[in-house]
Amino acid sequence: MAVKPATKGPQAFRTISEASDAVGAPQHVLRFWETKFTFVTPVKRAGGRRFYRPNDIVVLKAIKRLLHDEGLTIKGVQRLHKDQGLARLAAYGDPDATFVMDAEVYQPAALPESDASPATIDDPEGLAAVIADLEAARARLDAVLAA
Repeated sequence: MAVKPATKGPQAFRTISEASDAVGAPQHVLRFWETKFTFVTPVKRAGGRRFYRPNDIVVLKAIKRLLHDEGLTIKGVQRLHKDQGLARLAAYGDPDATFVMDAEVYQPAALPESDASPATIDDPEGLAAVIADLEAARARLDAVLAA
């Protein structure tokens, strides 16, 4: 009679086989991605056993989606990580997941100083300019994702 394994909590570390099942990619692919994406860093114990944190699973799901569903290349995913950061990349894996960055790793980019005051509802021209900026940014993002 086989013993049914206990269900792990959502914050528990996963073995490579559990991570493989969660991501939907074979174990050897997860190990390959570790060599191509420096931000994929599972915890390694004695003997080289890998344990994946919840954040690692979200990042791996994002990589799989970007490579397999969205058609990006490995270099494209690397560029997306470089341009937008790990938290934004992780959003492709599970937009509803809570992704927590390590405080010492994540340094948000400083926003540029602006002489213009923020747009308000009373300033329709300012709002129109903000919308135009957002649409231009979206077009650039779509172009990067299409590459």
